[in-house]
Amino acid sequence: MTHPLHRRALFGAAAALCAVPLAAPALGQGRFPNRPIRFLIPWPPGGALDALHRQMFEIMHKDLGQPVLIENRPGARGTQAALFLINQAQPDGYTLAHHHLSILRHPFLTKARTWDPVADFSYIMQVSGFLFGTAVRSDGPYRSFQDLIAAARRKPGELTFSTSGIATTNHLAMEEICEREGVQMTHVPFRGSQEGVTALLGRQIDVVADSSSWRPNVEAGELRLLSVWTRERLAAFPDVPTLHDLGYGMTVTSPYGIVGPKGMDAELVEFLHRAFRKAYEDEASQAIIRRWDMPKEYLGPAAYLSFARERVEYEKRMVARLNLSID
Repeated sequence: MTHPLHRRALFGAAAALCAVPLAAPALGQGRFPNRPIRFLIPWPPGGALDALHRQMFEIMHKDLGQPVLIENRPGARGTQAALFLINQAQPDGYTLAHHHLSILRHPFLTKARTWDPVADFSYIMQVSGFLFGTAVRSDGPYRSFQDLIAAARRKPGELTFSTSGIATTNHLAMEEICEREGVQMTHVPFRGSQEGVTALLGRQIDVVADSSSWRPNVEAGELRLLSVWTRERLAAFPDVPTLHDLGYGMTVTSPYGIVGPKGMDAELVEFLHRAFRKAYEDEASQAIIRRWDMPKEYLGPAAYLSFARERVEYEKRMVARLNLSID
């Protein structure tokens, strides 16, 4: 969810960036990199995120002369990659990880000792985010998002919405919408967004509020898309309003990026940032972004770190307001 924040470093200048060669820093023993770079992803393989990373890393292999090897580490609520960076990785640039909002939120969900979501990582680049939206059965009574809210107002707590888990970005967003509207809906968390779609098709819940697993069923006419949570309307669904169109002033994309262990050399961070950005702005990567309607959420190192600092305060406030806990 990015609505409380102002974007500072926006996408652009791709042609100019690509024209500038990447000068490898001399750090420690020899030039960097002189061996493969390990990249940890805390989710199973597959989907838009995986496709984009693999395309970017193929380009980086050609540019850097060394491969970037993906290592999927699912489980533990998406924290396995972060835990490895904190407990085992050296700040030499050879172990990096996919970074997401749950890592910023997690320390406020438990009384157990975890990590400092800002100081314990080196912020390299924010990459993109997810396409979220709300969908209902096409043969149901809700033809608009306003219809859904009106029904929730008439029947407090009776309507159910699914997300991919407790205290996820989309869960917090729906709770905030309900709070603003003064309505109550019952949250039904699943292990993934596709499980919510299956439950909706089986009439076990009333609405899915999740990432784009609903898309094939919307395109097939089985589900009706009531809202999208991107900054602008989607070309694929031009008649579907955004949360801005609906008056909430919210953009919810759960932006993610790339980090390393704390203590990385500033020159190394900037070198990696330039390499990742060049690969991100390559036409092959942009084709994947367009194909999946992935939000453009690029930020450089300083802006990404600033975003993390501000976002941590928001996460802390929302977790306390909703009294969320995983203990």
